[in-house]
Amino acid sequence: MSAHPIKPSPQAPAGLAYAGDISPEQAWAWVQSGEAELVDVRTDAERAWVGFVPGAHALAWKQWPGMALNPGFDAGVQALGAGGKKLVLLCRSGVRSIAAAQRATELGLQAYNILEGFEGDPDAQAHRGVQGGWRFRGLPWQQN
Repeated sequence: MSAHPIKPSPQAPAGLAYAGDISPEQAWAWVQSGEAELVDVRTDAERAWVGFVPGAHALAWKQWPGMALNPGFDAGVQALGAGGKKLVLLCRSGVRSIAAAQRATELGLQAYNILEGFEGDPDAQAHRGVQGGWRFRGLPWQQN
């Protein structure tokens, strides 16, 4: 049994429309073992200004400005999931990655949402990165 169980998403309706939600630590373990590909679905601007995970595949779900859906998302995610490899999707807080995981699942892929995202939820002072997320958990990341 995994130390980090897969949980149903609190934001998704009953009967998940994607494979499930996993902790940042479980996602990193799968990536390190070669079991999954890490897909960062944040905007190019977010990755450039806030930070990124080395080796992650940058494939925005929506693009800045305007947050329009990325017309290249479907083809990009299908290429990354070819051969049946698990996809673990990362966004800022674990919300956009749910929509991206749902779309990847519609395309026939095995896609998971990474809980807490890269920065986690805001605290009482509206600051991110202090109570959850990839960076908060001490997982690898860089900043330009």
